[in-house]
Amino acid sequence: MKKFFSIGEAAKAAHTTSETLRHYDRIGLVKPSEKDEWTNYRYYTEQDIVRLNTVRALQVMDLPLQEIKKVLEYDDLQKIIDFLAQAEQKADEKMEAIQYSKAKIALAKADYERKLQGQQMFNGILIKEYPERVILLSDTLETPTLDNLWNYLSHFYEKVTPALKEQFDFEDLAGIYTDGEKSRLFAVCTRYVDVDGLKILPKGKYLCASCTEENRRSTLDELLDIAKTEYGVDPKFTIQLIIVSGILQWSYQIQIPLCEE
Repeated sequence: MKKFFSIGEAAKAAHTTSETLRHYDRIGLVKPSEKDEWTNYRYYTEQDIVRLNTVRALQVMDLPLQEIKKVLEYDDLQKIIDFLAQAEQKADEKMEAIQYSKAKIALAKADYERKLQGQQMFNGILIKEYPERVILLSDTLETPTLDNLWNYLSHFYEKVTPALKEQFDFEDLAGIYTDGEKSRLFAVCTRYVDVDGLKILPKGKYLCASCTEENRRSTLDELLDIAKTEYGVDPKFTIQLIIVSGILQWSYQIQIPLCEE
């Protein structure tokens, strides 16, 4: 004896609505196995629900209802099986694409979270632990300006030869690297090959403080003095990350290495 389900129960089993099932009935896509001639109530069998779930799955593949109807009306069962096998393969491909996109979104989210943390101004001076970082120094740019911060990374993609561009990626981050009296703007590499201008920032502890353009020099001198007097370190280089804080505005996060290069 067949088990029958009300339209509400069938809709729930197919993860859709009763109105959708009524629409399927009107266009002849999925008709209920039984319909009360007095009340017009629709009743569905388990086989009807299998067909409903098939229709819903094919809709996710962006197939129009009329095409789905045509396929399900094939007399040749092998044709239906072949079509569903192709649809299954497309579903696998779509799932792989979604997983790939999800992974990219997760990486982007983590990147923006790091940027948000980097943009938060410090109150006072603190010590932060950093992993090893690889930077690419500019040949010409020494200080940040409105012109060179606009579309900043294009300068570094243009620095490498066309054949190597596809092998480089950068964080959306600007900074100043100073070694002795020489300062250069840099980009942080996330993917790279060995070229002139690459510099490795060693992992370890860095003495850090935030500042503005107006007090940048005094803050840098203060950190260098603390590194020497309190930690016995004479840093070979300094880092000044450029923190864009608004339209046409930026500040700095100075980093003084307390580790050996």
